[in-house]
Amino acid sequence: MISREEFVFTIGYDGSTAMVDSKAKARYGKLSTIELAQKGLFRSAFASALFGKNEAEFNEFALYFNSISGTAYTTLEEFKRLFGVNVETVKRVLSL
Repeated sequence: MISREEFVFTIGYDGSTAMVDSKAKARYGKLSTIELAQKGLFRSAFASALFGKNEAEFNEFALYFNSISGTAYTTLEEFKRLFGVNVETVKRVLSL
C-alpha cells in the first residue's frame, strides 16, 4: 500500500511501481492539502485531496485553486484530467 506522502509526490509509474520524488516528499510531505496549494504545489495538493477521500477538503482545494487561477473546475474528474492524477494499484514504491 502506498502512503499519502508517497502518493502526493509520485511523479510517474513503471508498471505497478510508483516513482516518488524523495526530495519533495522530505521537504513538503507533512503539509496539508491547502498548505501545499498555498505553496503553489497544486498537483500535489490535488493528489492529497484525492487520496484523503474527504469531500470538504477537496472543495476547499477547488475553491482556492479556482480563485488563484481564474478557472471554474468543480468535479474530481475535471481535476484528474487537468493534473493527470489518478489512483492506481501500486505494489512497490521507488524513491528517486
